[in-house]
Amino acid sequence: MPIVLQEENSRKNFTYAIWRIEESEAWLLEQLQLSAAEQAQLETIKGWRRMEWLAVRQLVAALIPGEERAMLVKDEYGKPHLHNSPLQVSISHSHQLAAAMVGEKVLGIDIQQIVEKIGRLAPRFLSTRELAFIHPAEHHIAQLHVCWCAKEALYKAYGKREIDFCDHLLLDAFDYQTAGGSFQGRVIKDEFEATFALQYRNFEDCMLVTAEQV
Repeated sequence: MPIVLQEENSRKNFTYAIWRIEESEAWLLEQLQLSAAEQAQLETIKGWRRMEWLAVRQLVAALIPGEERAMLVKDEYGKPHLHNSPLQVSISHSHQLAAAMVGEKVLGIDIQQIVEKIGRLAPRFLSTRELAFIHPAEHHIAQLHVCWCAKEALYKAYGKREIDFCDHLLLDAFDYQTAGGSFQGRVIKDEFEATFALQYRNFEDCMLVTAEQV
């Protein structure tokens, strides 16, 4: 079974899952039966990104079983939506993994492979206040990845462009736990303001963060 992790939150407002990309492109194409519009879009994608594009759609289909596959379409800002469905959806991929989140409220998901270089990039996406609560001990690289993924998840939940990660995406202070944990974040941009529950966990060599509006 290619789904290697699947969880539902306690209130059953959303489900998320991770798919390990091991199948062939031919197998994924056979399962999905792409529409003409989807096939045309796929033809513009090259290399490994084709597998990510296909795998995340197969994962969404697995999370929403039915006679007809719920197709992903993008709005004017590039945010994915489910065609003819009231459910919210968010997708991500990193390395050999694809992730998807489906639920009733505004949401976002992000998964990233953990790499050391994030320490050099932190001032680009964290404010001075946020940098101050990062533990300079053994888990600081993991905690930085939580922050990065959290802001990516918030950005996806907001779904519009022209966002400054330091000024518009704000994280509450939290102590990193190796077993995973939760905290809150906010999106504040012009007249828009929303608070999100953020949950994180380390999966293999990747960090996964989900965001759900509260």
